[in-house]
Amino acid sequence: MSSTSELNRLFAQLRAAAPVGYTAGLHIRFATPLVYQSTYDPKWLEHYTLNAYALRDPMIAWGLSTEGQTRWSEIELPDPFKIWRQAAEFGLNYGMAVSCGPVQSRSIVGCSRSDREFTDAEIAKIATIVRTLHEVSEPQTDLTQAQLQALRCIAGGDRHAAAAARLGISESALKARLVSARERLMARTTSEAIQKAKEIKLL
Repeated sequence: MSSTSELNRLFAQLRAAAPVGYTAGLHIRFATPLVYQSTYDPKWLEHYTLNAYALRDPMIAWGLSTEGQTRWSEIELPDPFKIWRQAAEFGLNYGMAVSCGPVQSRSIVGCSRSDREFTDAEIAKIATIVRTLHEVSEPQTDLTQAQLQALRCIAGGDRHAAAAARLGISESALKARLVSARERLMARTTSEAIQKAKEIKLL
């Protein structure tokens, strides 16, 4: 099973375990996760983003300073912007967080439900899923020379036809190299693959 397929399978498990949704930031480096996914209400996500709450969220502050799992209600950090109170207006009444990995590549996941607190058993199950997500999404530190050449051409501004000509290969062969590079870097687009390759110093 490919890493992407495994990620999709694990995210499906997380979705089933978090009735109101989740937000996952995997391998956060320089304040940006290499893999990000959220199933929260889009209106809440828009409100959260517009107000730059990621910089003020006590759950994220907890996750960056602590490894483990906890309920939101057990995080003893100030919430001066009343983020959790606002989240409840969108149905995120109860929640939990999992944080794992070294601080320079930390994964933080928040899950929510509207009806009650997560049980200890539910928290343990979600924590296992999150730690597996962290392991599966570990960024690749190597690409083949052919994959790197293809990414460099596109990063340099070449279109597919020009890049293929520069490398002396067919356009279909170039596209195959880009697809394999995206798969290895767990990127949805070539642009995302280029960005990830730059972040881990491959380009």
